[in-house]
Amino acid sequence: MSTALFWHRRDLRIQDNAGLYKALKNNQAVVPVFIFDHQILEALPPNDQRVLFIHREIEKIKEEYRSFGSDIEVLYGDPKIEIPKLAKKYGVKNVYANRDYEPRALARDQYIYDALKKDDIDFIGAKDQVIFEKSEVSKDDGKPYTIYTPYARKWKAQLTTYHLKAYPTEKYLQNLHKFQTRALISLQEMGFQDIETHAIPEKTTPTEVIQKYHLQRDLPAVSGTSRLSLHLRFGTISIRALAIQAMQLNEKYLNELIWRDFYQTILFHFPATTDHAFKPQYDRIVWENNEADFAAWCAGKTGYPLVDAGMRELNATGFMHNRVRMVVASFLTKHLLIDWRWGERYFAEKLLDFELASNVGGWQWAAGCGCDAAPYFRVFNPEAQQKKFDPKFEYIKKWVPEFGTPAYIYPIVDHKMARERVLDRFKKALQP
Repeated sequence: MSTALFWHRRDLRIQDNAGLYKALKNNQAVVPVFIFDHQILEALPPNDQRVLFIHREIEKIKEEYRSFGSDIEVLYGDPKIEIPKLAKKYGVKNVYANRDYEPRALARDQYIYDALKKDDIDFIGAKDQVIFEKSEVSKDDGKPYTIYTPYARKWKAQLTTYHLKAYPTEKYLQNLHKFQTRALISLQEMGFQDIETHAIPEKTTPTEVIQKYHLQRDLPAVSGTSRLSLHLRFGTISIRALAIQAMQLNEKYLNELIWRDFYQTILFHFPATTDHAFKPQYDRIVWENNEADFAAWCAGKTGYPLVDAGMRELNATGFMHNRVRMVVASFLTKHLLIDWRWGERYFAEKLLDFELASNVGGWQWAAGCGCDAAPYFRVFNPEAQQKKFDPKFEYIKKWVPEFGTPAYIYPIVDHKMARERVLDRFKKALQP
């Protein structure tokens, strides 16, 4: 009787789960596993809402597995140690997991692959969190695309119903290993608080929102986006099911899902972009990196109301509207001349939907140093952005109640001066 582990990671669901399906179909007894990686968690504050979200989703999965007479091993530790230990404990021949494309995850998985191989255990991956991965969408010469538009064109040309087909895990759930393990480790045991401070978006979005996405997506005062990015990040919903819905309802929304695949591909092929500009010459830029200015930006106290509204929304909710993300990122890098990496890491701390590939890609786009980025001389005018996308100050007044009163802060930098300064600074750095 063949026994296997299935390691849940960025796929916190049972239905339409590619790796779980593969494990169940090919083995007679599958042991589900999840590991709270202590190295990641130790760097987070005790009230990190993402850990709370993950813990609650694991609780739901555990209940679901138990309804089928099975369970899930949930551990707090180092996966490089715990996965081989569990493999030996259950005497498995195979360990399955859905692939992750981030540099640290790839290094971790290679280490585990090598450790398991010594014990004659196969570590088998599956594609689950994207529609196309790695080099599946490539130029004719096999090189990766670094410009979105031709990538998206080929992505759509290659797409078939096969790529969107759900994995029917329910057909093989009888192949779950029948066991019951200890109660779920508590948040407190891992050093976290079980206190909800941020509202979690629903896993489904009204059809009307996606239908009108192209009309409302840039208006931060309107609930015009799906808010599903958190669920895509942790795999509580299927990217395949969402792509089908997007194809049926709104191509503009589908394009945003393709951007997500694109950035995952870029990160896979160019892992150094987590710390270095995609365009190397941009690493020559001399940043101001004024800590007082950065603190003002973080707190939403720059004197630019759209920027301040966005940062206060982020700090209060763990979410920021995408149009506003572009404005605040441009402001930090262009107006304040602060290194994009400072902003990228602040977003990584605060965003519920933080996803390394998209975060790095978005910040490098705003700074002008990424693949397919806005040219460096494109400097968003926050006032013009407000007039266009929040003309009645609805979004601003929600998050900056003192706006329009003497209590509101004077701008910390002059737009005209800042624009001239950044153009001169970038131009000098980018000279051959």
